[in-house]
Amino acid sequence: MQRKWWLLAAGMAFVGLLVLLEPILMPFFIGMILAYLGDPLADWLEERGLSRRLAVSLVFSVLSVVLLIAVLILVPLLGRQLAQLISFMPMVFNWIRETVLPEIQSFTGMDFSADFDQVRSLLLGNWKETGTFAAALLGTVSKSGLAMAIWLGNIALIPVVTFYLLLDWDRMKDKLQALLPRHMEPTATKLAHDCDEVLGAFLRGQLLVMLALGIVYAIGLAIIGLKFALLIGLIAGLASIVPYLGVIVGVVIAATVAFFQFGEWWALLAVGGVFALGQLLEGVVLQPLLLGDKIGLHPVAVIFAVMAGGQLFGFTGILLALPMAAVIMVVLRYLLDRYKNSTLYDQQRDSRGVTSSAEAGAETSATQDSH
Repeated sequence: MQRKWWLLAAGMAFVGLLVLLEPILMPFFIGMILAYLGDPLADWLEERGLSRRLAVSLVFSVLSVVLLIAVLILVPLLGRQLAQLISFMPMVFNWIRETVLPEIQSFTGMDFSADFDQVRSLLLGNWKETGTFAAALLGTVSKSGLAMAIWLGNIALIPVVTFYLLLDWDRMKDKLQALLPRHMEPTATKLAHDCDEVLGAFLRGQLLVMLALGIVYAIGLAIIGLKFALLIGLIAGLASIVPYLGVIVGVVIAATVAFFQFGEWWALLAVGGVFALGQLLEGVVLQPLLLGDKIGLHPVAVIFAVMAGGQLFGFTGILLALPMAAVIMVVLRYLLDRYKNSTLYDQQRDSRGVTSSAEAGAETSATQDSH
């Protein structure tokens, strides 16, 4: 019993330490995630005869080139679409002011015109000032240069941390396994294997599903000629981390843009067809091929995990929310199996209400005799 209290105290102290160190943990956690994603490819290259350092260098180079190309291509396109969105929003605000608000007032008797005008002035005023963003950024840097330097230093640390963690990933796993108490090692190894399956399915599978859906949505919306197709596809793909949220957000935004751009029913039907195709591909191809049934996180659990992680640990908590939720799910499944195999779950009561475990004992004896 005393050992359990010590373990509980050590766990609480570890959580407290994470809270205190949260401002500097972001590059290390991102590096861990990237190293975890790249380790299977590095292992595969090692099996083909490459040394670990050469395999890691090759994987690291490929990841860096892919990320650089994505940034060089996506950032200019997204910048142009954001500029178009800024010029598009006044028309949307005018339609809401002249059409939607009078209908709301006729149904409810409440006039929201003054509040809406304040919100519109605030948003449009801020958007018009985007041309002075560089000057504002320079002013912010001059006032908080140390904070900016720390932030840039954290970003620069990510590739360094990723490279060295990827280089020593298998060695660290072996050392941790060797440190486990021998009577706990088989159970801990099995739990680690189950967690690896769930985390691998999420981090690799779910990210690939999100990327594929974003590409499908962006290409489909671009084919029908919708403005901001890349931006809407990116938002819908990212929102797909929560089941069905991506298609809901994407349809609402794309249908709104299509309504103002075309003003025809065929455009709304085309938007619905694009997202229906994306859902069909996700259900028939992407989910079975990339995810299977290994994650099993309920959509409500996904939403709660993300919100709780952000509330407790900020951006770092959001990054770790779903991986930690997947690990907790594996542990809870293990504890549930232990409970269902225990006498507490199988115990019976006789006619006098006295607890009896005779049947469970008989089953245990029969099992031992069979062996």
